[in-house]
Amino acid sequence: MLDIKLIRDQPDAVATALADKGGAELIHEILARDAERRRLIKDAEDLKALRNRASEAIGQARRRGEDASAEQARMREVGDRIKALDAEVKTVDAAIEALLAQVPNVPHPSVPRGKSDADNVEVRRWGTPRDFAFAPRPHEEVGEALGLLDMDRAAKIARARFAVMWGALSRLERALGQFMLDLHTREHGYTEVWVPHLVSGETMLRTGQLPKFEEQLFKTVEADEGRTLYLIPTAEVSLSALHGGEVLAERTLPRRYTAFTPCYRREAGTYGKDMKGIFRNHQFDKVELVKLATPAQGYEELESMVREAETVLQRLELPYRVVERCAGDVGFSAAKGYDLEVWLPGQGKYREISSCSNYADFGGRRVDIRFKPEGGGKPDFCHTLNGSGLAVGRTVIAVLENYQNADGTVTIPPALRPYLPGLDRLTPRA
Repeated sequence: MLDIKLIRDQPDAVATALADKGGAELIHEILARDAERRRLIKDAEDLKALRNRASEAIGQARRRGEDASAEQARMREVGDRIKALDAEVKTVDAAIEALLAQVPNVPHPSVPRGKSDADNVEVRRWGTPRDFAFAPRPHEEVGEALGLLDMDRAAKIARARFAVMWGALSRLERALGQFMLDLHTREHGYTEVWVPHLVSGETMLRTGQLPKFEEQLFKTVEADEGRTLYLIPTAEVSLSALHGGEVLAERTLPRRYTAFTPCYRREAGTYGKDMKGIFRNHQFDKVELVKLATPAQGYEELESMVREAETVLQRLELPYRVVERCAGDVGFSAAKGYDLEVWLPGQGKYREISSCSNYADFGGRRVDIRFKPEGGGKPDFCHTLNGSGLAVGRTVIAVLENYQNADGTVTIPPALRPYLPGLDRLTPRA
């Protein structure tokens, strides 16, 4: 979350920076609450000083043998008032904390202005879309024709926007995840982590999922204890919370973590959008990348994270482009971010397959991760970064569409063949 000192010192600048992103209307409400808090604290401190002076006078009166009962009674009333003021301060503190949790991060000055993804800026392209000798089909048609992608049985088991993958397609999904993990751990220096898929509401709050994205989350309630646990919408949640409340040595930064997990999202508000196939499902797999860095390292680490995600697409020989997200599209917690968009010939356009973001100290402050500078000084908040490296299901889509053949089969990309021994193409399921 934002540092309240920043809001106190530069309220107009913060409100202006949030104009495209939203949340500017909360700034003056926070300032009003903060002013109320400071008034309450001053009133309490004044009364405490009065009580201290009175206590000394009462003690002197007693030593002189004088009756101080009236003054003692008055100080009991003062004590009750102090307790009431302290309770009011706690209430206001909670209100300020709740308001701060709703304020988005301030975009980095380099982020393009804009209201939506239509205002995002293309940075570069890689690869040339394949020139097909036939009309390429969308992934759902390719997968269903092969008998490998089954949306109907998934809907029978659960509901719409779930999938069943049969045989070789299921193997392809697993191979892609393993390929990505190997690339990021062996070549990019990430440490693989196995993390919980169910997390507490506090973890969701501290990692920026609550309260903003409550309607997008699946949650469970334990029957015996009534405790709520949330299904993670991304491994970013668990990975970012690993060091919550800790102070890390600067020499250990940056830290780079990766995890391969299922992700669960309600996709509320998207009915009718991307309903076919597996592009926008309630359950999908993802290899997530998370970094913890110093402020001096943060934005360099963001650029390297984008390149690391790009490497996956390059090894798979999938054409893509990189776009920088504008202020209105950069995301609630992000200060700066990029999307990787892979070419999908079945749709005839580029579609998002990865988002990489630097949350800056907004993330470190929210989850409370700090580092101790090597040269001394007080601990400072870490920058937290995250990115998809990649969304596995969307990579399956890209393979099905870019590597499809006229006879309906799908060639396995050369980079994946070591993970799929004996399989060089997807053929119809018997």
